[in-house]
Amino acid sequence: MFWTYLRWTLKLILLVLVGGLLHYVLPQHDVVRMVDASERRVDFTESNRIFWARPDSGAPMADSRDVRFIDAARPGGEAIVYRNEDTGWGWPFYFKFDSSDVNARAKDLVSDAEDPTWVIVRHYGWRSNLFSIFPNAVSLKVTDSPDPQIIPWFNIAFFLVLALIALRIWRWWANFHEARIEPIVDDMVIAMHRADDRADATKGRIRRWWDKMRGKA
Repeated sequence: MFWTYLRWTLKLILLVLVGGLLHYVLPQHDVVRMVDASERRVDFTESNRIFWARPDSGAPMADSRDVRFIDAARPGGEAIVYRNEDTGWGWPFYFKFDSSDVNARAKDLVSDAEDPTWVIVRHYGWRSNLFSIFPNAVSLKVTDSPDPQIIPWFNIAFFLVLALIALRIWRWWANFHEARIEPIVDDMVIAMHRADDRADATKGRIRRWWDKMRGKA
């Protein structure tokens, strides 16, 4: 029973880790109104460094650097802040090299609450006030409605490909198990039964010999 619980616990932990990773790196979409686009100095810590990308392409890595930010407001008035960093050739693979252009675009789209310009922000990552983590804005697209229909084609294609790969691996494993593992297991079971039979036969001979020695035969 203990091993069953342990096995399911490990599976659950693995599922949560994989799910969390996918939720962080896959693109998401927000509809917001641009409020401001600025640049400020950020000091990185060991607890949040992994959630920041990298400086502009060609710039050196450092413990402190200027980072572009985009301040925005959701249709309900809730504030949201995005970082605007290049991902370059690194992880996650968005191949973003145009942070400066995105920053200029955000400034150009700034509007007020009385006459809002709604913008679809494509981004990845999480927002955490506690650890100073911000989602990274990848692209901006103007929309006519604060509630547009957004179909996440990339995520749909990604999970479809992932399902096909998983199905292929499962079929490969099933064929491998049937062709290689099951014969070995069957041979082991047969060998164990034969060993049990030999042990029973040996035990019977010993018992008969012992009975004979005691004059009971």
